[in-house]
Amino acid sequence: MTYYVFSSTGLGPPRRHADDRTEESRMGSADDDFDVFVRARTHALLRSAYLLTGDQHLAEDLVQSAFARTHQAWSRLRDTGNAEAYARRTMYHLQVSWWRRGRVAEVLAGALPEGGTSDHAGTVSLRLTLRGALLKLSAKQRAVLVLRFFEDHTESEAADLLGVTVGTVKSQTAKALARLRAIAPELAEITGRAGGLS
Repeated sequence: MTYYVFSSTGLGPPRRHADDRTEESRMGSADDDFDVFVRARTHALLRSAYLLTGDQHLAEDLVQSAFARTHQAWSRLRDTGNAEAYARRTMYHLQVSWWRRGRVAEVLAGALPEGGTSDHAGTVSLRLTLRGALLKLSAKQRAVLVLRFFEDHTESEAADLLGVTVGTVKSQTAKALARLRAIAPELAEITGRAGGLS
C-alpha cells in the first residue's frame, strides 16, 4: 500500500528523507551485529545451557529463548558490550522459572557438545562420570554448581543471576557437593576442591 502526502508541489509519494535512509541502514547494521553475536557466542552459551538442563534439546530451547529476548533488547545492548552478560542472565532466569514450574526433564540425552576433538582417555572418562553425576542432581543444584564452578561466579553473583538468596546458593551448593560425593566417589578430588571453594 502506498501512502501519498501533500507537498508544495502537489500530491505524490512521500519523499525519502536522509534520516529515513540512515535509520534503515542502522537497523540493517544492528541485525548484522546481532547475527555476528549469535554466531560467535552460541557454542559457549549452549555448553552452559547443557550443563544447566542436562538435555541437549532443552539446552537449545534455553539458548534460543535467551537469544530471542536479547534480540528484543539489542538496540540498547549492542553499544554497551553487555549483550553476552544479558543473554546469560536471561538464560539463568529462564532456567529458574522452568525448574519452578517443574518442566525440566531429567533424562540422559545426547553427547555433551565438545570444544575440541583431541581428548585423552582419562579426561573423557572423567567428563562422562561428571556428566552422569550432574544429571542425578536436581535442576536447582545443577544450576548452582554450573554458576559457581563452571562459570566461576561468586555466591552473591550466582544468587543475583538466579534470583535467589545467597543462603539458598550456599545450601544448594553444599547439598549438591554432598550428593556428588555420595553418587560418584571417584570424583572426590574434584568435589573436595570445590567444597573448599564454596
